[in-house]
Amino acid sequence: MAPLTRRALFSVTLFLTTCAVLGSLINEKVAAQSASDESTLRDSLHEFTDVYSIVEQNYAEPLNAEKVDKAIYDGAIPGMLHVLDPHSNFYDPKAFAQMREDQHGKYYGVGMSIAQQPDKNGVLHVVVLAPFEGTPAFKAGIKPGDMIMAIDGKSADGMDSTAVAFSLKGPKNTHVSVTMAREGKDAPLSFDLIRDEIPRNSVDIAFMIKPGIGYIHVTNFMETTSREVGDALDKFQAGDGNLHGLIVDLRGNPGGLLNEAVNMSDKFLQKGQIVVSQRGRAYPDQIYRATRGEEGKDKYPIIVVVNKNTASAAEIVSGALQDHDRALIVGETTFGKGLVQTVYQTPENTGLALTTYHYYTPSGRLIQRSYDGVSLYDYYYVRDDAKKADKSNLEVKLTDSGRTVYGGGGITPDEKIDVPELNHFQTSLLSHYAFNPGVSGVGNFTKHYLASHTVSKDIVVDDAMVQQFKDFLKANQVDYTDADVAANLDWIKSNIKAELFTSQFGQAQGLQVRAETDPEINKAVTFMPEALALEDRDKTPQKTASLH
Repeated sequence: MAPLTRRALFSVTLFLTTCAVLGSLINEKVAAQSASDESTLRDSLHEFTDVYSIVEQNYAEPLNAEKVDKAIYDGAIPGMLHVLDPHSNFYDPKAFAQMREDQHGKYYGVGMSIAQQPDKNGVLHVVVLAPFEGTPAFKAGIKPGDMIMAIDGKSADGMDSTAVAFSLKGPKNTHVSVTMAREGKDAPLSFDLIRDEIPRNSVDIAFMIKPGIGYIHVTNFMETTSREVGDALDKFQAGDGNLHGLIVDLRGNPGGLLNEAVNMSDKFLQKGQIVVSQRGRAYPDQIYRATRGEEGKDKYPIIVVVNKNTASAAEIVSGALQDHDRALIVGETTFGKGLVQTVYQTPENTGLALTTYHYYTPSGRLIQRSYDGVSLYDYYYVRDDAKKADKSNLEVKLTDSGRTVYGGGGITPDEKIDVPELNHFQTSLLSHYAFNPGVSGVGNFTKHYLASHTVSKDIVVDDAMVQQFKDFLKANQVDYTDADVAANLDWIKSNIKAELFTSQFGQAQGLQVRAETDPEINKAVTFMPEALALEDRDKTPQKTASLH
């Protein structure tokens, strides 16, 4: 076999290092493998290097550095891990750095969300969706819909949103010049921004959605999540002190750090109650309990809103509060991720997220969905609603008061809330960027309206503004009928008001408007009496039941 090139040798070494990490985890605190197993492993690794050498020597094109990286980073290692389960994963240096940044909940930059959007000719441009309140971008007056033309004098043409975001980040107190195009302005706008620490809050909005009822939206679980939730609760209690109910919105929350899910649950449970338990092969089982609990604070009913994209750490919180009858779970059946990944740093700032535990709710539920014989795409994106409705094959457990709950397929809500589907007219308006910030010329009513109007927080989207909206659609050749507008009037008014608030007062204000008019949240509030009734149930731990 011919010797491997230096680049190929590093890549193969990285692959073998990853295999070694896997092997050491398997062997750690477990009986040693038999001699035959060790021999099989050595033979398999030799087979890999032999195959790699043949590919390198005989492939139709030279294997340059980019192709070598792709073969290893995108092929060999992820392929090996995904055979094990859908959640074990490998991170190249850029992805590993981004994951660490996401966990820390902060970075240094200018503070705005951006996205690629097409102009009327189909050419992609990077557009500001919203600056974050209090950040350099917000203070400088950057608005949703501004199109990024250049960064430090270098044209942004051809750059995607990832490349633009990377260029805007940098050390604290350094300058970055950004040139923007804005609808209604004849000349480009230039902003000299000084980079600063940008917090990435996991609680993006927290406010009293009804008198006495607090609302908290938790986007993910990172190092600051439990503190942010605690701050929101303190803010509610510091008002009139009469918190009569709480809505915790975990829809779309993909999870994150296990310890933050435990710490958040701790704020609602009694001291000593189990939050979650972990069982693995290479490490001892662990049980996480509430260490402080509610500490004698007045209790209030809690409703947790979930959907099919609520996963992992968010399911830990939902499952713990459901099993202890502390919260009523409403919405859709959750994703069903009951696997815990431990992240290991591998050579050259790469990372390996390996499934090392299964987690179980306090009642003993493993909520992991089956992935046997399912493609990775189908696992993540195809959900069989008919199969979800069939509980006959799911394990049955009991909450503290004896309510039936199910394992093996996500967290089943106590009360189902149907998710409204967009109709054809609504989809058409969104595809034309009729509300949200878009590139100049696409047809965004918010930018058009603000070019000649100012708004205050007491603005009402009245009949006159709706007529202006209809005139705007006609001018931009967006097909509609009066019947279409009448049938979707509340939805149209909500979107107009939310985007006006986002543009004028910041992203949090826009999100609050959306929450106030969200039909799922409004439906969830109606279940507050059922949540209150949970407090009157006998909470003596029950024996679990099982299906035969």
